[in-house]
Amino acid sequence: MQTELSKTLGVEHAVFGFTPFPAVAAAISRAGGFGVLGAVRYTAPDELKRDLDWIEAHVDGKPYGLDVVMPAKKVEGVTEADVEAMIPEGHRQFVKDTLAKYGVPELAEGEASGWRITGWMEQVARNQLDVAFDYPIRLLANALGSPPADVVARAHERNVLVAALAGSARHAVKHKEGGIDIVVAQGYEAGGHTGDIASMVLTPEVVDAVAPLPVLAAGGIGSGQQAAAALALGAQGVWLGSIWLTTTEAELPSPKLIEKLLAAGSGDTVRSRALTGKPARQLRTEWTDAWDSADGPGTLPMPLQGLLVADAVSRIQKYEVEPLLGTPVGQIVGRMTSERSVQAVFDDLTRGFEEAVDRINRIAGRSGQ
Repeated sequence: MQTELSKTLGVEHAVFGFTPFPAVAAAISRAGGFGVLGAVRYTAPDELKRDLDWIEAHVDGKPYGLDVVMPAKKVEGVTEADVEAMIPEGHRQFVKDTLAKYGVPELAEGEASGWRITGWMEQVARNQLDVAFDYPIRLLANALGSPPADVVARAHERNVLVAALAGSARHAVKHKEGGIDIVVAQGYEAGGHTGDIASMVLTPEVVDAVAPLPVLAAGGIGSGQQAAAALALGAQGVWLGSIWLTTTEAELPSPKLIEKLLAAGSGDTVRSRALTGKPARQLRTEWTDAWDSADGPGTLPMPLQGLLVADAVSRIQKYEVEPLLGTPVGQIVGRMTSERSVQAVFDDLTRGFEEAVDRINRIAGRSGQ
């Protein structure tokens, strides 16, 4: 699964794996792909430094990258406390009432939420970069489009490629104009924040729109056959996220959540603003139904919604309240039917890729050449 981009980065397979778990990121790189650690959950620089140290010790010298969440436009002088103060009391009461309805216990006194989305705030991301640029990362990806121009310049000074996610060709062109090196065309099927256009339509549109920039296809991809299709559409690799959630190296906080993922079909997700305030695909639960109901107060814009529900999500996960328990995940969840190692996922990816290429060669009359 070699492409010009994978050769540039020195990886065996053009498989880019996004994950919030250091052990998964390292295993992806060791397996011949390119592991990308999601940084949004790191609110303290020391925590990120600890995990980058761990990756350095376990990646066997293979390349890896970092994914941050940084808006292109900066709002000066706004603190987390300022943002918290913008949350209406009615929304806070809705959260309390919903948790009470399902009997969700409080966190212990003094116990902080493990799910604060302060990583959506620009200064937090900049602090993360101050740490990350001391490590030999090869790629910086931004989930909210093009990062600020000074961040792109800073990355390029360190020979770090910059990638940005796009949900439309129009967004992709803006990334190209902003000096981005790689565009990740993320289709509607993807887990987490996603737009309205499906991968089969989006990928070739973005490839044509930003040529000759390399494009990675993302959204609902979890098999070698899909990877072959993405390359046939002009992509130079695939960006996979959800498929790693049920790997044995992952650190999901709840056995019940793993059970729900393994049991879910591709139709058991919903694109909802309940988690962050922006449309994000996730498991459909009674929590998402409550927020999407006409009887609810409606979701708040990012980052207000994420701050509002942070403690609630931590309580739901800690106490494994099954009806409310969910996670961002793409429609590929229907293929995630057993816990496997990252290496086993790669074995399936490469085998499926070879089978798909052989099939196309036979159709084209090139079998045996």
